[in-house]
Amino acid sequence: MFTGLVKEVGRVKEIRSNPEGKELIIESKELLPEMGIDDSVSVNGACQTVTEVKDGTFKVQSIHVTLEKTTLGSLKPGDPVNLELALRASDRLGGHFVQGHVNDTGVISGIKSIGDNYLYTIKYPQNLGKYIISEGSIAIDGISLTVAKLSRNTCELTVSLIPHTMENTNLASLKVGSKVNLEVDLLAKYIENLLSQGEVLSKEWLSSKGF
Repeated sequence: MFTGLVKEVGRVKEIRSNPEGKELIIESKELLPEMGIDDSVSVNGACQTVTEVKDGTFKVQSIHVTLEKTTLGSLKPGDPVNLELALRASDRLGGHFVQGHVNDTGVISGIKSIGDNYLYTIKYPQNLGKYIISEGSIAIDGISLTVAKLSRNTCELTVSLIPHTMENTNLASLKVGSKVNLEVDLLAKYIENLLSQGEVLSKEWLSSKGF
């Protein structure tokens, strides 16, 4: 489990293909001292397992399914990547619950600067629309962001980015046409599952579940 608060922007050093998929060797400075074998790390929003820590880098094995479903399959040496280690019980939840299970990819369809801030518009797959609401949370390349504007007719959402986010994530390196990993809010998926089981969502039901 992650928070969607990027702790470091690492850089892809090397990519090695193998029968299982690809090994990604990623340079890291800030997170490396805390990192160990078998730790979970979010790489652009995709949960990966650390298989080696060595010489200022760590290695993860991305299997074919992950490479096909996320943007990890299109990474190249030198590309910046958002990094976050898994949430610890003592950590603050500053963003929102992010599993690191990417639902699909979206495409940046617009970038607009307003003073020091930026508006990024992203076209999302139609099947994700039911999980996305205005002012709701969404993870974009592993970054916890709030949907500022939603256009269901065009399947587009817009997020507002402050300078700190631009400076401390990979978003400044992206452009119109770039693909990004999308993970919708976990709570939305749970609610859909409950409703599909015939549960009646009411104030009484929520109260019985401790809400």
